[in-house]
Amino acid sequence: MNKFWIVLKHTYWTRFKSKSFIITTAIFLVFILGLANIQSIIGLFDNEDEQDIVAVVDQTDEIYDMLSQNFAQTDNNISLELFDGTVEDAEEAVKSGEYVGVLSIQSSKDNLPVASYHTSQLSNTRIQSQLENHLQQIKVALATNQAGIDQSVLESIYAPIEFDTVAIENESGGEAKTEEELNGARGLVYVMLFLLYFAVLTYGNMIAMDIANEKSSRVMEILISSSSPVSQMFAKIIGIALLGLTQIGLFLIVGFIMIQQKQDELVGGFFEFFGLSEISVATFIYAIVFFLLGYLLYATLSAMLGSLVSRMEEVNQLMMPVILLIVVAFMLAMFGISVPESSVMTVTSFIPFFTPMVMFLRVGMLDVPIWEVGLSIAIMIATIAFLAFIGARVYRGGVLMYGRGASLKDFKQAMKLSKKE
Repeated sequence: MNKFWIVLKHTYWTRFKSKSFIITTAIFLVFILGLANIQSIIGLFDNEDEQDIVAVVDQTDEIYDMLSQNFAQTDNNISLELFDGTVEDAEEAVKSGEYVGVLSIQSSKDNLPVASYHTSQLSNTRIQSQLENHLQQIKVALATNQAGIDQSVLESIYAPIEFDTVAIENESGGEAKTEEELNGARGLVYVMLFLLYFAVLTYGNMIAMDIANEKSSRVMEILISSSSPVSQMFAKIIGIALLGLTQIGLFLIVGFIMIQQKQDELVGGFFEFFGLSEISVATFIYAIVFFLLGYLLYATLSAMLGSLVSRMEEVNQLMMPVILLIVVAFMLAMFGISVPESSVMTVTSFIPFFTPMVMFLRVGMLDVPIWEVGLSIAIMIATIAFLAFIGARVYRGGVLMYGRGASLKDFKQAMKLSKKE
């Protein structure tokens, strides 16, 4: 047991003090800080006091007043200026930089406004859309007045319908999740999916490269003779898991602090839709359980494959099946967010390589029977135990295989070598 802790400590501290870990962690922390202060950063390069001036050539002699009043009531950086001249004269003023564009307004044969916008900044669709929206409102108001329709009647017609969703009891006797619970669960599902995807790709590959590096330096022969393969393999898996938890923990702590400090600014939109305040404690517990089981499953597989390579260049080649599995699981889960109750999600949630993401998705979004969750966890634990058993034998034989290209066919050779030990 003492040798297990020695290998674990060595694995953790060697990676923790490496330049790649420090630089990667620093880059991600800077990214989180930048994302939390994105509005302030944009403000440094965006002068809010500077307005885009649009020249208006109004041939109706009445639309400009209504349009300018509409713009005055909205909070935007666009100002209108009535131009006394032709459209061609206004275009020359645009070329000289006096205006960003020219809005030409005429009347149709129905006495309704029609307009054209002349500009050299076609990519600036913000101004175009603002002008079009306000002109559309004016056109609707004029058309309804001509038809003798009262404005209050029109407003009642366009008012959104009152529509409520009421949760009813499901087959298990409990109520369906409320919209607030679903929004919170959806946010946690997204966080869980990306964290697990990132952890498996990063730390699984790190385990395989760590084993390949020791194997290429022939240190592995000494380690194998002094400690059991299972002890050594899981010491590396847990050591890098602790390293990953350290890194992810730093990201979460800094992110939480930033959200708390910027809570007044980060309201509505994304943060309202993906709020985490309405999530039950059980969902958080499931997130931790499935994350750890998912990591152990893929890490055990990565360690087993890493023991088969003789050179560092071969790691990525042999890790490709693991990468493909996690990509498929990720894509399934992303698809299932909109249809978590589908048969595909139900079936794949019991496939151990997809379970961490898909079953957690179902647990977060649906009221899944406890026996299904327990069965999926039991299948995962059994799969991890099976991979650990097979992996220990492959590990013991694989780390002694040198001088050949890595392929999945080497499994059989590694098993034979382990029996001779």
